[in-house]
Amino acid sequence: MEIDEIKKMIENGIPGSIVTVDGDGTHFQAIVVSGGFSGKTMLQQHQMVYRTLGNKIGKEIHALSLQTYTPEQWDEQKGLRVI
Repeated sequence: MEIDEIKKMIENGIPGSIVTVDGDGTHFQAIVVSGGFSGKTMLQQHQMVYRTLGNKIGKEIHALSLQTYTPEQWDEQKGLRVI
């Protein structure tokens, strides 16, 4: 699966999110920043992302390492909002 496909699926599934994805074709890492994560646990945030990828997880996407942030958390983590 292509990195751009994963990025678009997440962005379409979580409108307004800022997404970066890296990987080797089967193992991927993603950073997702979304205001929709506010008030949700990390588990709930990750579940939101996994839902956007549907049945691709475990098939075309063998492994996905996620980092999820609200915009405020991202500002604290990186000192800027754009990735």
